[in-house]
Amino acid sequence: MTLMKHLMGASALVALTAGVAVAEPAIIFDLGGKFDKSFNEAAFNGATRWATETGGTFKELEMQSEAQREQALRQLAESGANPVVMTGFAFGDVLNTVAPDFPDTKFAIIDMVVDQPNVKSVVFTEHEGSYLVGMMAGLASKTGTVGFIGGMDIPLIRRFGCGYAQGVMAANPNATVVLNMTGTTPAAWNDPVKGAELTKAQKAQGADVIFAAAGGTGVGVLQTAADEGILSIGVDSNQNYLHPGSVLTSMLKRVDNAVYAAFTEGENLTPGVNVLSLANDGVGYAMDENNAALVTPEMQAAVDAAAAKIKSGELVVHDYMSDNTCPAATF
Repeated sequence: MTLMKHLMGASALVALTAGVAVAEPAIIFDLGGKFDKSFNEAAFNGATRWATETGGTFKELEMQSEAQREQALRQLAESGANPVVMTGFAFGDVLNTVAPDFPDTKFAIIDMVVDQPNVKSVVFTEHEGSYLVGMMAGLASKTGTVGFIGGMDIPLIRRFGCGYAQGVMAANPNATVVLNMTGTTPAAWNDPVKGAELTKAQKAQGADVIFAAAGGTGVGVLQTAADEGILSIGVDSNQNYLHPGSVLTSMLKRVDNAVYAAFTEGENLTPGVNVLSLANDGVGYAMDENNAALVTPEMQAAVDAAAAKIKSGELVVHDYMSDNTCPAATF
């Protein structure tokens, strides 16, 4: 079974799957594509790891527009794929409509809770991981001003920014945090040019460390930060390798593990809500040879101490999505 690179017609999809005895899992990537070096790519890596380890195959779809969400979901369910995994909150409404029509198909959605008996909802405590990289930024900054560039302006991304700001202020109570969002439509996830512009604007305000939580847009942030001689922080996937010596760290969101687990459960996927947190290694920060020279032992010790307190419950990071407020920054 070959991997499907683009959205296909229903008849072609059914023809491809004719005669398959064991249901294959499937994954639909959000806009921005599976090689966005961030969220979608983390999901793809999880699917690929499952295929490599099991020898299994899976179907995949990359949408070309918002209008294709329901079409893509229905086509994969009709083809017999099971489970069907989708990346991103934007699938929420569509899945809520489609899932009841396929009661024998299991679905998994990342970053949104959909209350259906055949759906597994996987969510993350992004504010906890963002707090840790915020501390790292506060400790590394020489100007006392750091930045945050989000993608689409939604509560989920504000959760990243708010957690980050709390971490910055914990490391340096006198710091200034500059926050910007790229846009208010899904196009904000794939606009590296706008990411570059915002990076330069934040640098002009004194920011010397900038955290990008913006999907493909973040690639422009990281590139421009490297060009401008300041530090950046990656997101979702480990992006340290993109600009060795310029990416301070990356806030890891283990979307790969979520997809791998869903594929491993297969048709026996357990419905319900699954929360991946710092305590169960669902989020964290990246250290490797690409950023080792940027992070002192003292910095790492401070961040690890905070991580231990979060895991134990001694330190509770405020969650923007709990009440749409942020004690450490103003959006």
